[in-house]
Amino acid sequence: MRPALLCFGCISALVGCGTGPLYPSRPPATPGDAIADPTPSRIVVHATVSTTALKDALDQNIPTVGAGTFPLLGSPRKYLWQRVSLAVSYLQGRISVQAQVIARVQLPVGEAIFPINLKILAEPVVSSDYVARMQSAQVDISSADTRLQMAQSLGGALDAIKSEVQKQIDGFAFDLKPLLREAHGRIAKPLDIPVGDAHACAELRVLGVEAGPTVLADGVEKDLALVIAPSITLPCATPAAPSPLPPLANVATLTPGPFTVEVPIAARYQELERAMSAAFTDGKLFFSKEFPQLYLEKPEVYAAKDQLVVKLHIAGPVAKFGLHLNLDGDLYMTGHPQVIDNELRVPDLQPTIETSQFLLKLKAALDSDSIRDQARAALRLDIGERMRSVRAKLSSELSFGSGQGCLRADVNKIEVTGVHAHQTYLRLHVALTGQASVYLPCPQAALAP
Repeated sequence: MRPALLCFGCISALVGCGTGPLYPSRPPATPGDAIADPTPSRIVVHATVSTTALKDALDQNIPTVGAGTFPLLGSPRKYLWQRVSLAVSYLQGRISVQAQVIARVQLPVGEAIFPINLKILAEPVVSSDYVARMQSAQVDISSADTRLQMAQSLGGALDAIKSEVQKQIDGFAFDLKPLLREAHGRIAKPLDIPVGDAHACAELRVLGVEAGPTVLADGVEKDLALVIAPSITLPCATPAAPSPLPPLANVATLTPGPFTVEVPIAARYQELERAMSAAFTDGKLFFSKEFPQLYLEKPEVYAAKDQLVVKLHIAGPVAKFGLHLNLDGDLYMTGHPQVIDNELRVPDLQPTIETSQFLLKLKAALDSDSIRDQARAALRLDIGERMRSVRAKLSSELSFGSGQGCLRADVNKIEVTGVHAHQTYLRLHVALTGQASVYLPCPQAALAP
């Protein structure tokens, strides 16, 4: 009877009437959102304007007809011209536009029709307001017809046509803002991402847009960099007011190819509690083979300094040495969160001193190692599995097509690089690697899902 009385006394003193919180207490609730506090990163987008798209844009902006007068033998003479063809090529870092023009020139006797060769050399640039222009344009007009050469020598017929075309080229503008404004709207809009039973919000706040040098290779190619402040909050934080598309900044160089963005994820501890509860059956975790009706329930997770605290309620009947009791108390365990191969774990999770003493006094009835191991297993959260939906969502939401062009984005890899415990939330740091391209027009290959 002596062991039975000893066990009965320990159980009665500690849990017979229900134990209160042992250690440490939950910090007071703090209102406000989980704070991600992102570091600015760059998303490099490779933009390609095909020769066909460039030719169509030039064809729409270079006039097809023109008219004017020029002096000849002391009298003004009329001329009319019509462009009948247009070809685009590339020469020494500049765009070369060649066209055939048919001119009708009024001569002292009658009217003559002359073929004219039109050649334009210009450097394509994009201004800070996202307008493509032809910089340092050089316009040359010539004709092999001797009659027009005579008119040129006497009155400047070719000079008049050249001046008219030069004005049109200097005023050429191809507005890229509609396409980029749509891309900016999609990127700046918070994305709702289901993560298990919870909902997260991904926000890619655009801070600036940079453009690298232009490359001419059977089209116009250019690297654009979106300077963003990326973050994911779980649950969704209050979205910031949308900002307009910032001006374009032309820079000397950009790093091409796949980019890596560090995304902080702010997750409240309720998500970890849900992860633990998912390992329970109907809210209960039966952990003891010796006492199959003894269970853990109501997991709570919070922080104490740099550690996670796991509070579990233990309940159920215990029959030992002829005694029949109902346990009803709270257990506390603490540990440091770590991320190992994209899995959030607490490998050093151990009972607190008070809980250890409690379990030691009940060692005849309870196995503290079993409780610890069960809690460690239940608290493991496979972040990589949950991030698959994030990767798919970002790739699909950031890709779109329109009549003018399309944007294609792919998130290739997501890796958790660190975890830090704050008072009311965990902040995970995630490295996201991807690539993105803009096409004008959208090629058939980019249209495939």
